[in-house]
This record gives sequence, structure tokens and C-alpha cells, in this order.
Amino acid sequence: MLSFNYYPLTLVLLVVGCLSTNHDYGRAECGLAHPAYQGALTAESHDFPGVTTDFDGITFALFRIDQKTGIIGDAFPDSPPASTMATSLDGEMLNPTVLISRNPSPRVRNFEPQVLRDSTSDYVQIFSGTGTGPDDRDASIVGLAYLAYTLVSNSTYNVDECLSFCDSTIGCVFVNLYYEHNNPLLDYVLPQRSNLKCVAYGDVHLPQAKLNFGYQSTSDTIKGPGIHIQQSTGWARRLYSNPSTPDGYEALSNLDGANDAPGYMDSVFLTHYDVDACAAVCNNWTPDDVGGSCKYFNIWRAVVGVTPIAYTCSVYYVSADPSTAVYRGQGNLTVTESRGYMRKTHILDGGFEGYTCDDPTTTFCFTHTTNAWLASSIWEGYYDASIFHYKPYAHSGHSVAVLGSAFGYDDYPGTLTVASSLSTEPGVIYTIELFHSRSGEDREVNGFVEVYWNADLVGIIYPGYSQWDYYQFEVIGRGNDELDLRGGRAPTYDFIDDIFVMRA
Repeated sequence: MLSFNYYPLTLVLLVVGCLSTNHDYGRAECGLAHPAYQGALTAESHDFPGVTTDFDGITFALFRIDQKTGIIGDAFPDSPPASTMATSLDGEMLNPTVLISRNPSPRVRNFEPQVLRDSTSDYVQIFSGTGTGPDDRDASIVGLAYLAYTLVSNSTYNVDECLSFCDSTIGCVFVNLYYEHNNPLLDYVLPQRSNLKCVAYGDVHLPQAKLNFGYQSTSDTIKGPGIHIQQSTGWARRLYSNPSTPDGYEALSNLDGANDAPGYMDSVFLTHYDVDACAAVCNNWTPDDVGGSCKYFNIWRAVVGVTPIAYTCSVYYVSADPSTAVYRGQGNLTVTESRGYMRKTHILDGGFEGYTCDDPTTTFCFTHTTNAWLASSIWEGYYDASIFHYKPYAHSGHSVAVLGSAFGYDDYPGTLTVASSLSTEPGVIYTIELFHSRSGEDREVNGFVEVYWNADLVGIIYPGYSQWDYYQFEVIGRGNDELDLRGGRAPTYDFIDDIFVMRA
């Protein structure tokens, strides 16, 4: 690997650059310090990797929202399970198009209640019911993660049929079984002619969530006493598995708390513990000007006392790691079920951080070949594409790719190529994203960058001055795809950093 190590003798090197005007490869502009001489940089500094998680804002919003729900009005039984909805921090609902299909296995971790008695080997009774006499009353659950309900035969207090309903309902981990008396819909309209309701939830609820004590009949055709509830019991699965990992992501190990990590973009509250929905929020989040698209999400369950109140989905443009999972709550708010998922990139070293100087005391060096990238020139060119280890050039970290003759010897474009084909899949839509900066002492009109996917031109970054602008291009995978970037025209230089290829 041919590599150049330089010490900061900028003034002397600038003169050397002027002396190269008679070089056979072309001419360098006298008075312009080219990248090989630590010059040609005009991009301003930026705040990368940005702010850390706004737990004060999240906590404030958590205590303002109310996502508890149950059967709404006179909803009919056996409807499809409720979809996951998301609420922004200011309480406004997001566009429903971002609130994706539900995960087949939204879970919370194994719950260990005080067992009252066994029903089947897969369930435990969380609480018993009251209100068996004519004047006794009970209440049904109003809580997070309502899914659906059914009517079971009321010839007996039919626990087994209710638990079977939970088994057949996607995402169910808990059911509330109760009698609802004097409801005209149940007594006169629905064909089941049963007043024994079985309600499925995606989270376990304790008797503190018994908040629905019934209501007065408002039917115009059937008058009668107020609706009331009796024998409301709760049953939870003994064990439930971890969620499946969404396509295009890698799961971190279970976290001890929520991530207090840089690159924080925002948070939403979900109505279900739904990993797929949180992944879709991440995939559809508007890219950040500094950090680009969402690369990581952290989903966790917020509990106040013993009552779950929301599921928080926080998104980041930098992947976090378990060492940042340090926020466990405050006051009577507790973080539970925290999990993190980072978005896969099919680029081995998109930030060029794998390249460092041979001498660890040197902060400036460059090369045309690394283990992950090949930077090439046409036969008449010289270092028309390079990879630099020099923090002032980089968008993030310490390394960056530069298109344009590093020494200013010619004005030919260079080509940056991924060293090995990508582990992509045929027919899958991918997003190529990168950050680009262009400089050249007012000569940026000559600059350009072309993006090639399997030798097909899929995008162009047009001439003009640029200070670390974000770009993305959508492509379709063929499997083992190739990516090339071509451009630069010294004394105009194109800096490329933080390249990702991700499933769209």
C-alpha cells in the first residue's frame, strides 16, 4: 500500500506545490495549497455527532399523554387486532403512513406476578374478580396495548376459551375476562348472545388498571339500567420470547436502561411494544442535515409505579452501544424492556476510519488503497482519487475520501471503488447515502461527482460549492452489487465521507 505521511510543514509544502508547475503530469495553481499539502479545504465545522438523548423532554411528555385504551364504544368483537399508533412528543399524531404493520411478536419480558392459581401450564392468573352479587360491581382493564376482544360462551365462566383467544391473537400476552351486564349490543344485537367478554392486550396489567366501571345505556330503542361489570379477572402468559429483529437491522443485547447517546434525533411514543413499528419510524424519519438518516433506534417501556404508560421509540443518526444504556428513569418513572437495533450497512468502511497513518504520532497521511476501498486514476493521472487521514478534512472521525488530483498535477477525475462486491440481495431496494463537500478557491463550477451502481449511473452531484451536504440515491439490488464514485477536477476537490448502503 503506497502511503504518504506528512508533518505540518505547510508553508514549505505550499512552495513545493508552486514548484510543480512544470511537472509532466500537468500544472498546479501557484498560491493554492492542494490536499496533499494540507490545503484546499473551505468547509465549515459542524456539530457532529450532535446532542444526546433529551430525557427531560421525554419525561415531560410521558406525563402529559394518556395512551391507555380499551374497547371503544360499541365496537364489534373479533375485529382485527389494533394497529400500532405513534404519538409525537407534543401529543400530535404522526402521519399514519409511518405507522407500519405490527410485529408478529411484540413482547415484554417474562413477567413474574404473584400467582393466584394455575389455569393452564402457559398462563397465570394475575388478579381475581369481584362483584358476584346483584349489587356488587367490578371494573375492566383500561391500559396500554389493547388488541382485540371476543365474546366467549357464558354458560360457564369460560377461562379456557378466553386463553385460546389470546393464543390465536397476534401479540397477545394478557387477557381480561369479565361479565358486562345490561349492554343492549350484547343482549339483543350480536348473534353470540353472550355478555362474557374476553379482551386481549399486548402488555400485562395489574388490578390498578381496573378503571372501566361501566356506563349508562344511551340506546334510543332499548332503555334499561346502567351497564355494569362483574368478575373481572386477568391472565398472563408465563413466558414470552424476545421480538424478532426487523429486516435490515442487527439487535444489540438487552440493555440495562435507555440509551443516553449522541446523534439523537427525536422520540415518539408507541401504543404497543412494537419493534417493527419503531424500525419503520426510523426508516422513514427525515434525514438530519448533519448526521443523515436514522441508523439506530432504542425502544423501551415506561412504567410509573407499577403501571405501564407508554412505549418510547428514540431514533439516532449514530449507532449506539450498550455502554450508553445508563438512563433507568427518575422519580417513580422506571425504564423497562430497553432494546436497541442498529441499521445494517453493506459498506465495510463507509467512513474510511479503517485507514490510519503508519506512524501513530502523525495526524496527516494519504493513500490510494485500503482494505475496503480502491482509489484510482486514468493512466495519465496521478492521485486523482485518494483516502486521507486528516481530521480537518473529515465529515466525522479522522478519515475521508478526496476526488481530484491530490498534488494538483492534472485536472482528471478520479474513481473511488468498493474493494469487494456488496453482500446485497436481488430485488431489494437499497438507499445509498453519503456526505459531500466541495472546495476549490472559487473554481467549484468545474466540480462533479457521479454515482455508479453496477456501472449504471444512478446519481450526479452537480457543480457548485458545497459544505458537507447530505445526498441519497435509491437503487435496486442485483446481488453482489458494485459501487463506484467518479469525480473531482483539480483544482476543484470533492470530499466524500460517511457512505452507507442500507435496505430502504
